[in-house]
Amino acid sequence: MIGNQKLFIQAVTKFLTGFVLISALLFLPAGTLHYKNGWIFMGVLFLPMLMMGIVLMIKNPELLQKRLNARESESEQKKVVAFSGMIFLLGFVTAGLNYRFQWLVLSDWFVILFSLIFLLGYGMYAEVLRENTYLSRTVEVQENQKIIDTGLYGIIRHPMYTATILMFLSVPLILGSLISFVIFLFYPVIIIKRIQNEEKILKDGLPGYEEYQKKVKYRLLPFIW
Repeated sequence: MIGNQKLFIQAVTKFLTGFVLISALLFLPAGTLHYKNGWIFMGVLFLPMLMMGIVLMIKNPELLQKRLNARESESEQKKVVAFSGMIFLLGFVTAGLNYRFQWLVLSDWFVILFSLIFLLGYGMYAEVLRENTYLSRTVEVQENQKIIDTGLYGIIRHPMYTATILMFLSVPLILGSLISFVIFLFYPVIIIKRIQNEEKILKDGLPGYEEYQKKVKYRLLPFIW
C-alpha cells in the first residue's frame, strides 16, 4: 500500500511538472494564454496521458513505475535523450514565437487533421503498452524478459518508436508552426540512432533476439526500414 502511494505521488508530480513546463514553453513565447493551438495540443497530450496513467495505476503499477523511470545507464542513450530534449525545447518555444509574430501560421484544417493523427499514434502507443509489459523508458534487458513477437511486434520490431514518431511529428502541425515541424524532423533521426544502439544491447543480452530479427525484418515501417 505504501509503495502504491509513493508511486501515485511520483506519477502525479511528473504529470503536473510536465503540464507546467510545456505550458511555459508554449504560452510564454506566445505572449498570451489565447493561443488556441497550444490549448488543443495540451488537451490531446495530457487528457489521454491522464487516462493511461489511471489505467496503469490500477491494472499494472509495475509497468507504470518502469515508464516513470527515465534514467538511462548507457552513455549513447544519454546523448540521445539530451538531444531529444533540446529538440522539444527549441520546437515548443519556436511554435509559441511563431504564433506571437505570425511567421508561418498553418490553417485550422491542419490542426484538426494532425490532432486526429496524434490521437491515432497515442492509441498505437497504448496498444504497445498492453502487448509488452517489459516496456521501460530506458534501454535495458530486464530480468526474465521474454521476446514479444505477436500483435504489432509481429509486424515491426519497434512499434513504440513508430507511435512516438507519428505523435511527435504531428505536434508542430497541431501548434500551427511549419518552422517547428522542420525542427521536429530531427526526432526520427535520433530515434534511428537509438534503435541501432538498442538492438545491439538486445542482441547481446536477450536470448532469441537475433532469431526475432530474422523473423520480423522491419524496424519502424513495413517494407521500408
